[in-house]
Amino acid sequence: MAVFVLAKNKTPLMPCSEKRARLLLSRGRAVVHRMTPFTIRLKDRLKGECQPLHLKLDPGSKHTGIALLLEKTLSLKVLWLAVLHHRSHQISERLTARRSMRRRRRNQLWYRPARFNNRTRAEGWLAPSLQHRVDTSTAWVKTISMLAPVSDIGIERVKFDMQKMDIADITGIEYQQGTLFGFEVKEYLLTKHQHTCAYCNGVSNDPRLEVEHIQPRSKGGSNSVHNLVISCRRCNEAKGSQLLTDWVKTLGRSKLDNARVVGIANTLKGKWKGLRDAAAVNTTRNALLNEILMFVNQVKGTVSVYTGTGAMTKFNRKQQTLPKHHALDAVCVGENLKTVTHWLRPVLEIKCTGRGSYQRTRLNQYGFPRGYLMRQKSVKGFQTGDQVKAIVPSGKKQGVYTGRVAVRANGYFNIQSSAGLVQGISHHHCTLIQRSTGYGFNLTMIALNNNGGCENLAVA
Repeated sequence: MAVFVLAKNKTPLMPCSEKRARLLLSRGRAVVHRMTPFTIRLKDRLKGECQPLHLKLDPGSKHTGIALLLEKTLSLKVLWLAVLHHRSHQISERLTARRSMRRRRRNQLWYRPARFNNRTRAEGWLAPSLQHRVDTSTAWVKTISMLAPVSDIGIERVKFDMQKMDIADITGIEYQQGTLFGFEVKEYLLTKHQHTCAYCNGVSNDPRLEVEHIQPRSKGGSNSVHNLVISCRRCNEAKGSQLLTDWVKTLGRSKLDNARVVGIANTLKGKWKGLRDAAAVNTTRNALLNEILMFVNQVKGTVSVYTGTGAMTKFNRKQQTLPKHHALDAVCVGENLKTVTHWLRPVLEIKCTGRGSYQRTRLNQYGFPRGYLMRQKSVKGFQTGDQVKAIVPSGKKQGVYTGRVAVRANGYFNIQSSAGLVQGISHHHCTLIQRSTGYGFNLTMIALNNNGGCENLAVA
């Protein structure tokens, strides 16, 4: 993986190899500026010649691929790859929990008149879980632009036709007609399942047919028609609030249970996966582009911005015979792609962890306190989220551990390393590497499998 290089005045220079970085550090010509991504700062240079570097992004709902490429005469050399893992689902779940707890307190303690029209939202407002995707992606574009002389930025600006994804042959006026056009919900489901239970196919001999949620409402299921089936009351009561995968584990070997296993398998096979991710990408595509354009205008237009389509990215990946990977998708963004080289290299996995919470009280599922956190966030000079290196000389946990630390008031910390979680490491054995930035880092290697795809292998 390439090492970022800064001049004496912190101006970005061309990235160098790991070997050259070690030589510069050992000879005293450079110092470590940042550990992740690894960056050195030269002591004796103020400027240098720079070649065109392309920064490319493949934005997604859960992951965003990032790639930095060096343009040569006939090819593009991959210098640096990363995958940014968003935490939007955690934000959504925490906001939902906070909203339900607040509603419980208000209903229990006093009556408050309803307030509806006294809250306004700015133009272009996005939900926090969506704004998070835009903010984190933009933040890393700014970070890489400060560490490398980026000449242009490419973004995949994909747009999903969600009705086409649901109904492949939809045309014309059908776009204006919903799934339930000419039906009510139960009549539609009865027609779809031919007036038989979707789980047992009528083996239970129960004539009472009811509307049933595939994924229960208590476990995040919606009232969408795609999450509903027709079930007899006997199967409906037997399933209860279980997930289908959990229900299968409780079934026996009777004729009814065997029929249910077949019905559950068919339901899971044809289960609608939902369009939440596609909707998130559609909503944030323009917001992300506008944020990056604003950033480029602030640096006096020295960096150009271009966009590419999802179809063009897929075409380029097929032409280059690259496996499916978020970071490699970022490499293939844009048109007129040259031959890509040196793409089989380590990938920096960047996980959004946040910077902690002001909330010092832990609540149970009903909103009552179940524990209290420390008033201070710093312990023995360390804070949760810091990158540390722990050298344990002896004992059951003897070894060297490097990773993200979670502090405890008693001075014995937990370290999340690439090998897993290690608990109870004394602060005396810990050395600070980098202060918390709100992200967790892990290095993986792209490895090809027998099916022509790729998988991530942890790098020690």
